[in-house]
Amino acid sequence: DKSDKYDSRDVERLQQDDKWVENYLIWRHDVVDDTLKMIDESFQWRKEYTVNDLTESVLPKWLFENGSLFLHGYDKEGYKLFWFKVKHHVRDPKQQLEKKKLVAFWLEHYAKRDHGKPLTVVFDMAETGISHIDLDFVRFIVNCFTDYYPNFLTKIVIFEMPWIMNAAFKIVKGWLGPEAISMLKFTNKSDVQEYISGEYLPPHMGGTDSFKYSYPPLVDDDFQTPLCENGPIASEDEPESKEEIDVDTKETGELNEEQNLNQKKMNSIEQISKSEETDKTEFKPKNAKKALTTFKGPLLHISPAEELYFGSKETGEKKCLIVLTNVTKNIVAFKVRTTAPEKYRVKPSNSSCEPGTSLDIIVSLHGGFAASLQDRFLIMAAEMDQSSGAGIPELTQFWKEVPRTKVMEHRLRCHVVESSKPSSLTLKENAFNIPAKTNEDLHIQLTRLLQINKRLQEQIDRCLWFQQLSLVLSVLSVTVVAFCFYLVYTQRS
Repeated sequence: DKSDKYDSRDVERLQQDDKWVENYLIWRHDVVDDTLKMIDESFQWRKEYTVNDLTESVLPKWLFENGSLFLHGYDKEGYKLFWFKVKHHVRDPKQQLEKKKLVAFWLEHYAKRDHGKPLTVVFDMAETGISHIDLDFVRFIVNCFTDYYPNFLTKIVIFEMPWIMNAAFKIVKGWLGPEAISMLKFTNKSDVQEYISGEYLPPHMGGTDSFKYSYPPLVDDDFQTPLCENGPIASEDEPESKEEIDVDTKETGELNEEQNLNQKKMNSIEQISKSEETDKTEFKPKNAKKALTTFKGPLLHISPAEELYFGSKETGEKKCLIVLTNVTKNIVAFKVRTTAPEKYRVKPSNSSCEPGTSLDIIVSLHGGFAASLQDRFLIMAAEMDQSSGAGIPELTQFWKEVPRTKVMEHRLRCHVVESSKPSSLTLKENAFNIPAKTNEDLHIQLTRLLQINKRLQEQIDRCLWFQQLSLVLSVLSVTVVAFCFYLVYTQRS
C-alpha cells in the first residue's frame, strides 16, 4: 500500500518473474501467508541495504582486497561455492554495515549472473580463534539465506571449527530452523572431500587447487582463456590420429548440410509457439518460457539455453551442439571459454557470425575425459563494425580493444545423462530435441514431495497420538466402571 516501502524494481520483478515467486513459495512450503511475510521482510531489507544499487564503486576497496568473501569453484553436485575465510574477519562494530553490504553485493552479483541457482556456503575456519567470533555477522549471513534469498542455499560446509567455538555455534543453531540445521556439514581434512572434490580445495584443506584470491578484478567464475579447436597442445596430451581428424571433418560437413533443414524446423517451431502465445494473451503457460530451451540475448540467440547434455562413461556420448543465431544487423564476434580447458575442444572457438545467420559450434570431450556437473562454458559476444575484417588477427585485436560493457556473456552448465538416449542437443539426435526435465524442475518436484511426505508424517503422528489417548481414556473408563461395580457389590454384602 505504501509506494515508498519497497524498491519499485523489486515489485516490478515480482510481477514478471515467476521463478522468483516460485522460489519464495518453495522456501515457505507453499504456505501463502508465510510466503507473503517473507516477501515483505526481504523487500524491506533490500531497500534498506540498497541491494539493487550495490556495485564495486560504492563499497570500500579494502573490503574486496581483504579476501574474506568470494565465489570460486563448485561442489560435487555442481553448485557454486561461496567462501567465507573466517581468519580474515575481525569483529569491528564500525565496519559492520559495510561488511554486511559486501555479503549482499556478492549474493546479488551471483543471483543476477546465474539466475539464482543455489549456492553451497563454505566456512573455512582454519587458523581462527576468539577474536574472529562475530555472532552478529554470522546471524546476518544466516538471515540472508533463511529470510532474504529464497531457495538459495544447498548446504553449509564448516571446515575445522575450533572447539572453543562450539558454544557459539550452539547459539547459531538456535537461529536456524530444522531444515537449515540439516544443511550443516561439519568437516575436517579427512572428510571434506565428501562434499567438495580436491580440484576446488586449497592445499591446507587437502586439495590441489592453486587458486589465490586477489583483487582487482572480481573472480571471473573460474573460466580460462579461449579454447583451442584441437584441445590441449600435443605436449600435454597425445596427438590426434588422422582417422579422428577425418571423422571430425566428416561430422562437421554433415552438420553444415543439415543446418538449413534444422534452421527451418526451428523457425517453424518458433512460429507455432508465437501463435500459441497470441491465442493465450491473458496468461502464460508455466513451461512456455523453456519450450525451445533458447536463450534470447540482445546479440545472439543461443540453443540450448542452460545446459549441455553429455552421456556418462557407459553411454559414451561425447559431443554436443551449440547453435548461435545472430539477431543484429552487424557481424558478431564470439569466443568460448570453459572452467575445464583440458577436457574439451570446441569448433569453432573464436570466430564471428554474419548478420541474420546461424552457426553451429561442436563441443566434444577430448581423449578419455568425461563431463562433470562442475564444468561450465562461457560464450562471449560483441558487435563488430562492418568495415572490420573477421580473420584471426582482426578478431584478436578486436577482443583487446572492445569495452567490457559492450560484451554479451552467457553461461552454460554441463549435465551428464545416464540413459542411452539423452534428450539434448547432441550430434546423434535431432539438434533441437528438448530435455524433459531440468535440474531445477527435478529439485522443485523433489522439494514438494518431501513437503508432502512431511505433512503426511505429521498427520500420522497426530493419528497415533489420538489413538493412544483414546486407548488411555478407554482403560480409565473400564477401570472406573469396574470400581463402581465393586463398590456396589461390597455395599450389598
